[in-house]
Order: sequence, then C-alpha cells, then structure tokens
Amino acid sequence: MESIDLLKILAAVLALGVAIIGHEIMHGLVAYMYGDTTAKNAGRLSINPLTHVDLVGTILVPASMYFIPMLLGGDSGFLFGWAKPVPINTATVIRRGGYNAAMQVDLAGIVYNFTLAALASIVLVSMGKPTSLDAYLFAYLFVTQLLIINVVLGVFNLIPIPQFDGAHFLMHLSLKYKVNTVAEFFYKNERYGIFMVLILLMTPLKDYLLLLPVQTILNLLIS
Repeated sequence: MESIDLLKILAAVLALGVAIIGHEIMHGLVAYMYGDTTAKNAGRLSINPLTHVDLVGTILVPASMYFIPMLLGGDSGFLFGWAKPVPINTATVIRRGGYNAAMQVDLAGIVYNFTLAALASIVLVSMGKPTSLDAYLFAYLFVTQLLIINVVLGVFNLIPIPQFDGAHFLMHLSLKYKVNTVAEFFYKNERYGIFMVLILLMTPLKDYLLLLPVQTILNLLIS
C-alpha cells in the first residue's frame, strides 16, 4: 500500500472519530442542559474514543463500506459509521423542557455534523492543493474527509430509521401534537432499525436517500 493511501486511511479514521464522537457527546450535552445527568454519570461526555466505540457501527460498518469496493476492484468507498448511543433519560428532558427540548436533543448531533461540515468547507476552499507528501497533505486530506463524513452523517441521521435521530425527532414531534400512532410505529420497530440500515446501504436506496442529497449538499458547500 502506498504512503498516500495510508495517509488517506488515517485521515478518514480520524475524521470519522471526530464526527461520530462529537455527534454523540452533543446529544448528552443538550440533555444535560435540561437536567439529565445520565450521560455525564456514565462517563459518556468524555472525548475518550474508547467510551464510544460500537462494534458494528464504529468498526465493522466503516471497514466494510471503505474496503469492500476496493476488494471488488473499484476505488475505496465512503467512510460511514456511528458510535455507541449516549444514554439519555428522555422523561427528565421532557419534564424539564417539554417535547421541544426532546427534539433539540434529537437534532443536536445532526446540527453538530452540519456545522462541522460547513466549517471544514470554509477551511478547505482556503487551502491550496498540496504538492508533496507531508504534514500539509495530511491536513488537506483530513479536512476533506471531515467535510464529506459529516455531511454523510448529517444526511443519514435525518432519514427516519428507527433507533436513529430522524425517527426520534418524528416520535417526539408526533407526541407533541398527539399523533400517537406515528410514535407507536417507530417505537415498535426500533428492533429492526439496524436491518433497515443494512438494507439502505446494500441496495440502490442509498443512491436516492443518501448519496444524492450528500452530493447536493457538498456541491453547495464547496461552490
């Protein structure tokens, strides 16, 4: 494997860590603002990556998405994954701030990802293209991956898949307006969330629900 390929992998792994760990910490921080100390007490507001590692979402899925296309003779795939969800006592959040507070917790990680992507795009367009294999090249690759990965995570979490942020947001929105059937649907199907993710990633659905909006947002950010 060439040095440039190793730099790309290292930059992508580091960017993924910043994206997914920050995403989960933001959920816990916003919940903490509304009096929920569950994440803090569990040590999950730490930036220590070991406290956030999820076997499937942090290791298996990213490795598969990145390396399988290479094994099939193509270019490396995009890096994608998630961290272990931060524990939140939603009842405390709702009691302190109502359903609006719960929806803020739901969207906190997505806002983090899109904010980080916007900042990365500003940095990226101000950087000149690297001309040699050095620290500047690594920084350029890191910022590029930070932009792409955060947009991917932001878009993915907007898709209302049970267990993930988009579904949680719709659950609390429906409860706020007393449309309980919507909340019941997502709650009853949470166990199938991971299977829905795999179906999304392994079928043409990802082209329309994930890659197309990701590409559109990336074009807007770097234009």
